[in-house]
Amino acid sequence: MTERSELWQAAFDLIRTRGHERREEPFKLASGQLSHDYIDGKYAVDTGERLEMVSRAVAELAADKGIEFDAVGGLTMGADPLAHGVAMVTGKAWFSVRKEQKTRGREQWVEGTRLEKGTRVLLVDDVISTGGSTALALDRIAPLGVVVTGVIPMVDRGDVAAKLFAERNVPFYALITYKDLGIEPIKAV
Repeated sequence: MTERSELWQAAFDLIRTRGHERREEPFKLASGQLSHDYIDGKYAVDTGERLEMVSRAVAELAADKGIEFDAVGGLTMGADPLAHGVAMVTGKAWFSVRKEQKTRGREQWVEGTRLEKGTRVLLVDDVISTGGSTALALDRIAPLGVVVTGVIPMVDRGDVAAKLFAERNVPFYALITYKDLGIEPIKAV
């Protein structure tokens, strides 16, 4: 992928026009911080065509950065659409990490493909602020012996998550950043 490929530009335009909303009154993010900039990643990719475009851009970024993977997923619900989309455009498997362990059947944390020791995994999310949700997903799948080859959120709201994953030796590349959108970055708490 070039620094700004046509596919990246189309994904950026879509996220900027459909996913970004500047609000007069600040609201609380999942990280607990306040912001005037709301990013609705799921609304940005609410049709098959839109999801395919952004998923192709994520797959292009992964390929450009040398991130190889057998399965793509993350914490439900933020990661689900993108994980499914990337799986469809790449032919890879998808998975979803539950927020709470299933209490019946196999009593599992992970749905979708069965992750096994050595499975190369790409973690995705729609919008990352501090990286807490994606780190939780990583913590839930790590005991399975998977190899997390990278993290790619659709939008990164600051520099906090990049540092978090660097400390864990996991490559981190956002498709779109707060700098691209011209919004205030999330601060470390």
